[in-house]
Amino acid sequence: MIISQRVNMPLPHRDHSLYSPFVNAVIQAGDHLKAPMEALLKQSNIDRQLLQNLEHPTPVDAVLALYRGIDESCAQPDIGITVGRICYIDGLHLQLYMSTLCETFRDYLNLMPSMLRTTGDIGEVKMQADRAFLKLGWHPLSAATRPQRYLSDTVLTNSAAIVDSLCIHPVPVRRADFTYSRPEDLGLLHQVFGSDLHFEQPVSQLYFERESLYYPLTHLSGDVAAWQFQPLTHLFDENEPPDTFLLELRRTLLRLLPQGDITIDRVADALTLSRRTLQRRLAERDSQFLQILQSVRAEVATRYLADERLSITDIAFLLGYSDQSAFSTAFKSWHGRSPKAYRQR
Repeated sequence: MIISQRVNMPLPHRDHSLYSPFVNAVIQAGDHLKAPMEALLKQSNIDRQLLQNLEHPTPVDAVLALYRGIDESCAQPDIGITVGRICYIDGLHLQLYMSTLCETFRDYLNLMPSMLRTTGDIGEVKMQADRAFLKLGWHPLSAATRPQRYLSDTVLTNSAAIVDSLCIHPVPVRRADFTYSRPEDLGLLHQVFGSDLHFEQPVSQLYFERESLYYPLTHLSGDVAAWQFQPLTHLFDENEPPDTFLLELRRTLLRLLPQGDITIDRVADALTLSRRTLQRRLAERDSQFLQILQSVRAEVATRYLADERLSITDIAFLLGYSDQSAFSTAFKSWHGRSPKAYRQR
């Protein structure tokens, strides 16, 4: 175990925080490893009861202290890998919703959830491609976390699992770079990331075959899919007006919403229309762009809220809002109550 990776490190900004699902994944990993969790939670100043609220913010430095406590009490420097696997399962429902909006892996990458919006203030995953590889890089908000393993192992493990499960074809990791020093035991790292591992690199990142960009995504089918994705299919399959243009417009809006910053120009481009043509067609139907956009968001929001496996933060992302607060304000204007109150009614 390399002690220098864990001690005497500056902490992230004290205002940075994480949502409860991430913190609960760390706690679940600690419980599994038989760590003295109640003592470690108290030492880290984390209240387990408050974490029942999925949007409750926990300071990043407290979560890192919890990681460190589990590692030191159980001699588990690979704790981030365990947490990453739990995060993958915990976020799988959101990924399944996303897959209904995309046809290929490239489509998914264009809609890939922002960690800052769905997880908290730890950093972002960014994709870039060169001639041979697609590179998934982890860019932490705080440089203080770069020399240690916890967050990078968590994020890269979660990312590798997502990538390899989305497509019909396998998408294995071809190479993995890490910013931290080479650990003494590489066993679990090899199991998760393969044999080509590199340490003390400028960026923690995973390499995939470039051709995977064009792999088709897997989709649920049959009765299970109809039930699983009722919030998506209901909007188009029940009580639709016999207007193919409006139907296609609403489908396009639903597909583009997770990207955020929805504008009439972006939607017109997706429909291969000019802005003026889109406005004219809407005027012919006595409607306006913002009216259609808000009606789609208002309708789909109630469907998403019926699925309690989606957090309010997840729903805000799927509807294209910058954060939960912006979504809550909009939802209250539509339905006269907050998303939380609507879900609890």
